[in-house]
Amino acid sequence: MKYNKVSFIIPTLILYVFAFCFSLSSAAQTPSDSSLFFRNAIVNPVEPQDLPSGIHFFTKQKENHLELQDTLKVIYDLRLLSIAEFKIGNNFNSENHVVEALNLINSMATKDTLINARVGLYNQLGRIYRTSNNFNEAINSFDQALQIATNLKDSVIILNNKANIYTDELAYSKALEIYRLLHQKQSELNNYELGLIVDNLGHAQAKLNQPDALKNLKRAFDIREKNNDIIGLHSSTTHLSQYYLDKKDTTNALVFAEKTLALSNKINSSSFKIEAISLLMNLNKNPLVHEYLRLNDSITNAKQIAENKNAFLKYNVSEEQKKTQASILLQEIESRKRLAYQALAFIIFLILVGSYFIYRNRYRKAKIEEIYKTETRIAKKVHDEVANDMYKVMTSLENNSGIDSKIIDEMEKIYTKTRDISRENSAIDLREDFGLQLNDLLLGYKNDKVKVITKNLSKMPWDTVPELKKTTVYRVLQELMTNMRKHSKATFVTLIFEKEGSKMHIRYKDNGVGCDLFKKNGLQHTESRIASINGTINFESKQGDGFKASIII
Repeated sequence: MKYNKVSFIIPTLILYVFAFCFSLSSAAQTPSDSSLFFRNAIVNPVEPQDLPSGIHFFTKQKENHLELQDTLKVIYDLRLLSIAEFKIGNNFNSENHVVEALNLINSMATKDTLINARVGLYNQLGRIYRTSNNFNEAINSFDQALQIATNLKDSVIILNNKANIYTDELAYSKALEIYRLLHQKQSELNNYELGLIVDNLGHAQAKLNQPDALKNLKRAFDIREKNNDIIGLHSSTTHLSQYYLDKKDTTNALVFAEKTLALSNKINSSSFKIEAISLLMNLNKNPLVHEYLRLNDSITNAKQIAENKNAFLKYNVSEEQKKTQASILLQEIESRKRLAYQALAFIIFLILVGSYFIYRNRYRKAKIEEIYKTETRIAKKVHDEVANDMYKVMTSLENNSGIDSKIIDEMEKIYTKTRDISRENSAIDLREDFGLQLNDLLLGYKNDKVKVITKNLSKMPWDTVPELKKTTVYRVLQELMTNMRKHSKATFVTLIFEKEGSKMHIRYKDNGVGCDLFKKNGLQHTESRIASINGTINFESKQGDGFKASIII
């Protein structure tokens, strides 16, 4: 599967704390020793904190070298930052680092002597474009790197990466030609390069059903395991799992898929974890899971094509365009000077308007909190007084042989409804781990007839979400799940959680009987809850075709 800017999501604050601690532990080293240490942490990460600590170190180094106007060292820092950001799945940041470094090189009179730097940057750019499914730009970047490469090591890596593009495009025969050509030079390769080439060779052979495939895949695994190449092992276990899956050997496929997941946890890369989880999901026999993977791949690829931010296009803007842009910028600066007093007055006006909205928002928040407190208080009274009293009456009537059993059954139904109302509106302890609480709530609706699947729930930064919004999310999802259990007859429910900038997007979907949205069916309550925190909720359903809800807060 291919993923865009993954996305994806690492708890940056925690990782940077790790990085800071590592920086302190290295304080006694010389700058040269520290640079080498953190370079190795990026190039060959072994522990979860290696990549974030490397990013922290070289970000500081870049700032220092910029102050010293040491352009060569700034370029070096940017190259390592690009590699690290790419490995943790931040493709857009990685691309911007490459473009910044190339712009610095082009500004230097000695740019033609910086061959290694330019080769590495073009190669890195190709790798970024590959993960963004921009295969044409990836091939162009690799070809530019090959044109200026002067040594075998660079050419081997670049040709391998170019062959990987053909593999992505399912042109395995074309890729195999390059892998075999590189494999013929194995005596000149180091262990890292040899493991890389042999693994890719075996993978292409496997897709073409050639007999040496498994032998080469296992050989690459042994080479990488011997050299403690964690990222390389992640690739090897992925290819081995895919090999056994293609051979219908699900036992061995599962063994290597679980190894892939363990390695991704050790690397602590979001993109690697997603790839490992996807591998495990491919082993699931449920056709709905495979349909979900197919649709998710299709949607992800479509979004990547539609939203692909190509920073390198800015790098290729002509000098004439740059001059025009500079002229426009100067005009804008002059215009801003002339409008300084009006801008100041406008800012004061905005402050006044902002103060009004802040006051109104605080008032609305207080009203919402009061509503939730009232719900909790009523739920407690329903439980402590009504439900308990009802239970006492039922107990006393059961001992009276003259009471019709149907009356007792009806009272028991009323007691059960009363208890459910109390439970649905009871207090939420927001001091606990909210992600775990929400997971427990959702999985509480799972049984032999209903499957509930959540995605990215544990990756959401719940600690940064205000308590009022967490309470609202909890109540709305509780209402959706309760509505599903009572009315939908669904057998499969999925909830996908995504962080989109400063907002959180929750997608709910079930395969139930659906409903007529014009009749609302009690959904107005969820709409008012979400609207109270300035969020949006949209429903999509029709009779016999399931139910969907999209929540943005």
